Amino acid sequence: MVRAKRTGRRTGNPDTRSEILGAARRLFADEGFESVSMRRIAGEAGVDPSLIHHYFGSKDELFMAAIEIPFDPAPEVAAVLRDGEVADAGERLMHAFVTIWEGPHHEKLLAVVRTSLSKPAMSFVLKQLFEHRIVKTIEATLGDKVDRIPVRAPFIASQVFGLVVARYILKLEPLASLGPDQLAATIGPTIDRYLTMPVEHLES
Repeated sequence: MVRAKRTGRRTGNPDTRSEILGAARRLFADEGFESVSMRRIAGEAGVDPSLIHHYFGSKDELFMAAIEIPFDPAPEVAAVLRDGEVADAGERLMHAFVTIWEGPHHEKLLAVVRTSLSKPAMSFVLKQLFEHRIVKTIEATLGDKVDRIPVRAPFIASQVFGLVVARYILKLEPLASLGPDQLAATIGPTIDRYLTMPVEHLES
């Protein structure tokens, strides 16, 4: 169904925030985070662009609100990667992920993963979350020490999301019962390998 084009721009009202979120969700899902500007979202929502800054502050904050992820992983990822060497970054990164998943937002995060497994649009948005808030953070933090992060990142993602499904959804043992330290020590070296192994042969 073709949506009627909005005319004019509205000032703030009780529905403005939800209108902006709805427009952002549609555009992020259809075109991706990098391709969509704040002005474009404002036009889709029929509001003045200044209202997006008023309600959300930045494009990053709007993205996190639009996909309904209750936290931004980027600061935590950056912090653990800065705190040590690349050689053992995997254990620190995995420990941070497990801590986040088992924190106060556990049920919400599981709901997001379950939804992404059944709804293609949500899977695409979750992919953007990983690329924009995790891959780019790894690249910005380790870019002078690790090359070809976009090639390495999907392999890291396979460990993170595989662990989420096996531990929290399927509850496979012994993964479901291991403590965060044990998981980090077991899976961390695999992530370290992905961060340091030659990957030139994987580039197209």
